[in-house]
Amino acid sequence: MRPGAALSFVMVSLLAACSAGSRSDQNAAEVSVYAAGSLRGALVDIGKDWEARNPAARMRFTFGASGLLKDRLQGGEGADIFASANMEHPQALQQAGLADDVQRFARNSMCVLARPGLDVTPANLVQRLLDPALKLGTSTPGADPSGDYAWELFRRIERSGHPGAFAVLSGKALQLTGGPLSAPPPAERNVYGALVAQGQADLFVTYCTNAVLALREEPSLTSVKVPPAIDVAASYGVAALKTASPAARSFFAYLLSREGQATLSRHGFSIN
Repeated sequence: MRPGAALSFVMVSLLAACSAGSRSDQNAAEVSVYAAGSLRGALVDIGKDWEARNPAARMRFTFGASGLLKDRLQGGEGADIFASANMEHPQALQQAGLADDVQRFARNSMCVLARPGLDVTPANLVQRLLDPALKLGTSTPGADPSGDYAWELFRRIERSGHPGAFAVLSGKALQLTGGPLSAPPPAERNVYGALVAQGQADLFVTYCTNAVLALREEPSLTSVKVPPAIDVAASYGVAALKTASPAARSFFAYLLSREGQATLSRHGFSIN
């Protein structure tokens, strides 16, 4: 091959390779999901299943307290999907014109984690929560729906025949997680189980799905489901942001599909 022809061949090959790489980059899509921390296990699994069906796409999750994530999105951060532990936060984005209609996609219940050696049952749960000698941990109301649900639980305890219970419980509650100034959770550990195991709380009000994960790491703890008469059903809402990509809308549909809902159920969530 003549030197000039060889040079031309190399140049054409390089241009073709660059063009192919460019097309590959264009076909690849990253789906950004902001989601409640309690959804971590379920959404990571759902994301892997969806990626297997969409090999050119990749999931990027940001987990945290739903209220804080909502504030970040309202402040201009970009994401495709927002999955919250309540309906109100994604509805606020919808009302602000930032998100599409909100869909309820899962439910959760409340449980109380108890330190080792502490006798806690559904029958004596209220008395244990009111005991001034016991440290009570919650998440942060306003920033994290788990804290809001805990405060609603305190109101229901008062209405169930315990005058003054709300003031006592909300006054003694240690807001240990979910707030803007909360200590970051320990890496690769369930924060609620860690806090109780370390003695920062004797009792911790959290989602039952969180309690299941905590017991896997700290089997010496006890989990007690809140009795139905005072339980607070947590409804989880999800919305696509107005700027969501086609790939993100595909993931949104998969989350609501039979397959996505089955994965949520396996992680302990009640589904619609």
